[in-house]
Amino acid sequence: MDPWVRMRNSGPMTVQRRLTTVRDSLRTQLWPVPTAAVVLALVAGVLLPELDRAIDDRLPGAVTDVLFGGGASAARTLLDAIASSLITVTSLTFSLTVVTLQLASGQYSPRLLRTFTRDRLVHVTLGVFLATFAYALTVLRTVRSPDDDQPLFVPQISVTVGFVLAVGSVVVLVVFLAHLAREIRLETMVRNVGADASAAIDRLVPDNRPDGEDRPLAPGELAGPLQDAVPILASGSGFVTAVDHAALVDRAVKAEAVVVIDRSPGAFVVAGTPIGRVCRPTVGDREAVSDLARSLSRLVTVGVERTDAQDWTFGLRQLTDVTVRALSPGVNDPTTAVHTLGYTSALLCRAARRPHQDHVGRDDSGRVRLLRTVPTFEEVLDAAVTPVRRYGAADPTVLARLLQLLREVAWSAQTPDSQVAVADQLARVRATVRAQDFDAAELRQLDAHGRDVEQATTGRWYGPPSR
Repeated sequence: MDPWVRMRNSGPMTVQRRLTTVRDSLRTQLWPVPTAAVVLALVAGVLLPELDRAIDDRLPGAVTDVLFGGGASAARTLLDAIASSLITVTSLTFSLTVVTLQLASGQYSPRLLRTFTRDRLVHVTLGVFLATFAYALTVLRTVRSPDDDQPLFVPQISVTVGFVLAVGSVVVLVVFLAHLAREIRLETMVRNVGADASAAIDRLVPDNRPDGEDRPLAPGELAGPLQDAVPILASGSGFVTAVDHAALVDRAVKAEAVVVIDRSPGAFVVAGTPIGRVCRPTVGDREAVSDLARSLSRLVTVGVERTDAQDWTFGLRQLTDVTVRALSPGVNDPTTAVHTLGYTSALLCRAARRPHQDHVGRDDSGRVRLLRTVPTFEEVLDAAVTPVRRYGAADPTVLARLLQLLREVAWSAQTPDSQVAVADQLARVRATVRAQDFDAAELRQLDAHGRDVEQATTGRWYGPPSR
């Protein structure tokens, strides 16, 4: 089978999306950037003193005037001060950061901490601090004075670079603290979550797919082959973070099998329970199919937390968590809930304009080799609306914003199924309103919002939106 055809038919797990998965995994770790910075600092701390040995005596006066001009004792004092102060600042800064993040997670949602661990400025700040510390220590070991029974050596260029790094670290510290103060604001957090989720929707649910990619199944196309299927069992317990479509299609083609994965990225699975099934319609060797199922289970990655590498609904889950936490009795902040519902509505409207169809992988002859089911728009809408409707049932302001959300989604929905999903949610919100003890004015306002939703679902608009 031609590799390009196989890659094209593999659904969303193209090479670009594989790189996205790897990049997302690295971005959420705090160690890669600081480790690389420390290694570079160690290399510079070894090589720059050698450069000093080679050219210090031949530098023109105009250059030496701007370089470090002290003796060995002054150089040692300066480098020791840089090293000791930087490691203290590093520990203090990140201790305060951890405390701040704990407060933010308790106030909003622990799942928002992921947005901080993948923050590039956090990585760069830690890298600059640790690199300056490592560089100062490395250069310090090369400074020699006559008292050491060795020739005097003060690496002017190296010490000057250490001084510049120390000053740069102070600037980075100021920028980092200002950045942190901005990042822990609710407005910034929900905006970042919404931006990440929007990018994930564009990446994972494109408007237009190439010809033949994910072509929907014909009626009954898989009914026969999967009647006698062998289950694919989860390799571990946790969240499905990635499904390697290309490898699954490749294995299925080689084994002349059909694979169905019915647990999408973001779903929690338990080790040893089915996440899909596989069969070989032309071969009745069940033992061979069982061996194939065990090998296929390793192509479904299970992790300890959800990511948006292949799961755009994770951002929606984060926004819903913030909304529900704001409505809890301990926080009681409906203004935050209404604010966050605006971003939730923007995501749902973006998703409502996209086709939500199962991913289908075919071989070069057009035969189905892989089917991965995805959540329907009805399920996505329900997951975003139902928790808010339940926990915000007693607040007419929240219910009014929820009805506005449904109106906005109805105007963006592209399929009859999506309109039906909005109408179902409208009926449930109205039932919630009837069960509450609201005054007549509040009921009239909510009823007007409900009529706006009805008009949006039918494509008619009789006047300005209710206020």
